Amino acid sequence: MSNKSKGSNAERELFQMFVDNNFRAIRAAGSGTMDNASCDLIAGKNNKKYCIEVKSSKNPIKYITKEQIEEFMIFADIFGLEPIIALRFNRKGWLFIKPNDLRDSGKNWAINLEDAEKIGKRFGQMF
Repeated sequence: MSNKSKGSNAERELFQMFVDNNFRAIRAAGSGTMDNASCDLIAGKNNKKYCIEVKSSKNPIKYITKEQIEEFMIFADIFGLEPIIALRFNRKGWLFIKPNDLRDSGKNWAINLEDAEKIGKRFGQMF
């Protein structure tokens, strides 16, 4: 399975979690491949609105380019959405962090599994 299809599957899985928990949600078409499609999901419930960047990794550290996070933050700000990064490390389930929880690793932002487990929240805790 390609990385793109793994990412799409992760997005669909998370989308369904939102729907199953009575949120309204949409997947952003072309996220990661088109200009101005700067988040993967938009979800809302009871006046809470979220812009969600979905990342999955089989490695114990996930890198995200600074450009991608900058575009994500601009998108969230323009639409008045709370930016959330959804992480799924293999066999660890979903963890949710804020963009400012990422660590600067030079040209990228990064989060390792250990830190994600310490500071990340599970679905019910975050939403």
